[in-house]
Amino acid sequence: MKPRNKLEALLEETGELTEVRALAAKKILTADIARLMKRRGISKAQLARRMGTARPVIDRLLDPRQPGVTLTTLAKAASVLGGLFAA
Repeated sequence: MKPRNKLEALLEETGELTEVRALAAKKILTADIARLMKRRGISKAQLARRMGTARPVIDRLLDPRQPGVTLTTLAKAASVLGGLFAA
């Protein structure tokens, strides 16, 4: 994807554009997951149990500044919550 403005051009020039886009996507997914958890009344501990993982993994998953969450973990959370696009 080509940069659309001067900021994106600068980030691309410095090699940071992909990382910034990834962090932005993570923030959006994090907000969606937190919203679904709240809507469904699911705590972090309950989500961890349903995903078969530890609570600290959920803390990292929900921290938008933590870039090291795998796609597998995001997909598992979405599946447990009924999908990110479910009502």
